[in-house]
Amino acid sequence: MPDRHLTRLTIRRPDDWHLHLRDGDMLKAVVPETTRHFARAIIMPNLDPPVVTAQQAVAYRERIMAALPNGADFTPLMTLYLTETTDPEDVREAHAAGIATAVKLYPAGATTNSASGVRDFEKVRAVLAVMAEIGMPLCVHGEVTDQEIDIFDREATFIDRVLKPLRKKVPDLKVVMEHVTTQDAVDYVRDSNKNLAATITTHHLIINRNHILAGGIRPHYYCLPVAKREAHRVALVQAAVSGDKRFFLGTDSAPHTDPAKLQPCGCAGIFTAPNTMSCLAEVFFAAGRLRKIEDFASLNGPRFYGLKPNEATITLVKGDPVTYPAKIDTGDGPVTVFDPGFDLHWRVETD
Repeated sequence: MPDRHLTRLTIRRPDDWHLHLRDGDMLKAVVPETTRHFARAIIMPNLDPPVVTAQQAVAYRERIMAALPNGADFTPLMTLYLTETTDPEDVREAHAAGIATAVKLYPAGATTNSASGVRDFEKVRAVLAVMAEIGMPLCVHGEVTDQEIDIFDREATFIDRVLKPLRKKVPDLKVVMEHVTTQDAVDYVRDSNKNLAATITTHHLIINRNHILAGGIRPHYYCLPVAKREAHRVALVQAAVSGDKRFFLGTDSAPHTDPAKLQPCGCAGIFTAPNTMSCLAEVFFAAGRLRKIEDFASLNGPRFYGLKPNEATITLVKGDPVTYPAKIDTGDGPVTVFDPGFDLHWRVETD
């Protein structure tokens, strides 16, 4: 049966390989939105203060587990925030103990709570060497922060200035380019046959920079890396629906309260956890590749991280439009849910 004729598809339960859960009241409110459909998630460590040590990762994981809804089957996969003073042996021990799945690289100043990130990459060489030795992935926010570089060029510049030299110096290091947004990044990953993969977000498969800027500024579509031209969005869709094992889902779902988004210097981040699977089903169905959604959302990520796919399943069912709340309420304030700009006809049925 051609994919465009499908009205029902059962797939392995998906994972989210890039997720922001925040902390405190926000954490308690947003955790259920992920656990409803996802079995595991790579948890971002850019709290304030950041999750740098194994001890801090254990404490954060305990807070996440305490916030899970009753009966939720969800495993948070913790990451350590890489700084220029990160202890290589703490990283080694955290990985060996199952505390930390990956390490996160933020160039200093690249995005929310990234001030503690890396400026001098020579100062983290010892950490990266240990990670290469033990097979621990490095998750990379792939943008330079040089103010002389146009914001729409910062991902491509990062590849040339930072990522290519880094991977030459530490060739055995497993690297995930997170939330790629450009044809440049897609091509770079496709041209690499070892130790490199990329996550693609839900929203970057759907919006381009016109959605943010044309006809008025729309703060709820503002994220980092910022959405690019339509040609880049199309390249991301082609990569996602291809089934290529080097591309997989990382939503980068990033909740901010509406007051934090709607101000003269608003926060970067889009909250997609509630409706991601319905959105993805629309994208893959429109491309005539709905069956490939399992590779992208459920199989490729575990393969790269050396984990088994989930045994449980979900079923995507096409029918009348599905509605999601426009906002969710949190103890910190309302958070707007991503609006894809079109009806969602795919509902998610869980085991």
